Amino acid sequence: MSEAVREGPKKQRPQFRNIHVTELSNYRLPLAGVVSILHRISGFAMFVALPVILYLFQMSLLSEDTFKYFAGIAQHPLVKLVILALCWAYFQHFCAGLRHLFMDLHMGLDKDSARKSAATVLAASLFLTFVTALKLFGVF
Repeated sequence: MSEAVREGPKKQRPQFRNIHVTELSNYRLPLAGVVSILHRISGFAMFVALPVILYLFQMSLLSEDTFKYFAGIAQHPLVKLVILALCWAYFQHFCAGLRHLFMDLHMGLDKDSARKSAATVLAASLFLTFVTALKLFGVF
């Protein structure tokens, strides 16, 4: 019997190639990849904002008047949006960090579990940000 008959029909193997900048809009990143990139972006955002936040915190503790001054600034809607963005960065980074810790323990490494945990991280961080937004904008 010939070898071609024993092997059966050959499958077309996927081709992996470099992506050009013009093809980036056509490329669809898996959900786990999106969570990984958001983890890096949120960590960078918090790292860059930390010196400013610490300086503002230090200034607000100088006296009761400076605290009231900064509390008044924090009531502005645009400042609240910046605070909300930093809260999202913290929640996203924290939840994705927990996911990475579980993966370091060799839990949830298969494709289906990784996809579910990535969706859970996104849902949890957005839910926590939504609850924080409700509190920040005075709903409760």
